[in-house]
Amino acid sequence: MKYAVSAALIALSSPAVAAEVSHYELENGMEVVVLEDHRAPVVAHTVWYKIGAADEPMGKSGIAHFLEHLMFKGTDDLAAGELSETVTRNGGSDNAFTSWDYTAYYQRVAADRLGLMMQMEADRMRDLEMTEDDVKTERQVILEERNQRIDNDPGALFREQTRAAQYLNHPYGIPIIGWRQEMEKLSRDDAFNFYHRYYAPNNAILVVAGDVDPDEVYKLAQEWYGPLEPTPGLGERVRPQEPPQLAERRMTMTDARVAQPTVMRSYLAPERDPGDQTKAAALEILASLLGGNSTTSYLARKLTFEDQTAIYAGAYYDGASIDDTTFGLVIVPSPGVPMQEAEDALDAAVAQFMADGIDLDQFERLKTKLRANLIYAEDDVEGQARRYGEELALGLSLADIEAWPDILQAVTPEDVMAAAHEVFDRRRAVTGWLMPEMNEGADG
Repeated sequence: MKYAVSAALIALSSPAVAAEVSHYELENGMEVVVLEDHRAPVVAHTVWYKIGAADEPMGKSGIAHFLEHLMFKGTDDLAAGELSETVTRNGGSDNAFTSWDYTAYYQRVAADRLGLMMQMEADRMRDLEMTEDDVKTERQVILEERNQRIDNDPGALFREQTRAAQYLNHPYGIPIIGWRQEMEKLSRDDAFNFYHRYYAPNNAILVVAGDVDPDEVYKLAQEWYGPLEPTPGLGERVRPQEPPQLAERRMTMTDARVAQPTVMRSYLAPERDPGDQTKAAALEILASLLGGNSTTSYLARKLTFEDQTAIYAGAYYDGASIDDTTFGLVIVPSPGVPMQEAEDALDAAVAQFMADGIDLDQFERLKTKLRANLIYAEDDVEGQARRYGEELALGLSLADIEAWPDILQAVTPEDVMAAAHEVFDRRRAVTGWLMPEMNEGADG
């Protein structure tokens, strides 16, 4: 095969990126990205499918995660569990994970085992086999996983309910693991239908990071992934989109297992878009300024140390998303502080932040820390592979990924405040109270 895209090394402008990046495309449509880093004789081999929980057929919630489990069953050449056992025998580690936007599989091994990893991963890309017993067993596994991680954790149930209320129409409101009543009905046909359509080279990205030669990686990719047949007519992802959100939603959840009440508010927020990441960068810095540190961030200082209204206060934002994501605020009231008082204190602190503006010294310290974190992250080849794989699977380009550290550094205080004014719109918010028992004024 010939290169579909030039394999010339891309020079990275940001000092935060240690690896040199090569980009290829196989004739069957599979992207190949190589992050060359010779600091340790190891390699991370990762495959990212551009399919996740938000792409599932209606009524089949959890099928993406279910299939991730079934991918560790056998193929026409591998017995059930043989792939992971082979990785372990070769001194490596492997795993997989599912998000709303992608599903990924990875192995970390000695660099001279890369060809073997490709051979096995390519085998299960198109030749997965599963019996009815496999499906029955693994269905019980995911149901038990849901039981342990969600149903037995009131905080997880609260977050699940809050997210379902946040998205009126978009499938981001459906849990990745699935709704139990739908998980119980997932079948072998459901798994194979999803697999045969979406697990294809033209829907996958191979990211290899570590002690490798890019041309040798490309040759191995040609050998093992190149012969795989693509799925014809795959097309672009089409998802239900959010209508305009015009009214705040509020919810109260009580559970006898709750040890500590919590007030949480999430706002619909823009994500990182190809070629347009400035607003997302400003929101990332806003979240860090408000609640990124449990002792030094604005909400922590105001609510935990000055007012002593809370034992914890924070903020969160993750722009790594294809469609609109969320920006969140949370406060855990101090003992004896009523829920309404805690919510009012949170609102007052945010209002004070908006009135005061940004402390410039703190702003510069934060940007220095963010840059340092990106540099330190480059010391881990698996982390490099995950960063590139995730962001490419979300539709960002190599240029977008490489520009991100500089975009963060270019954000101004004015950018942050403008993003804050836009995102703090109560019409696009869900405010939730999680309590151990119904308190007086809970409907307030």
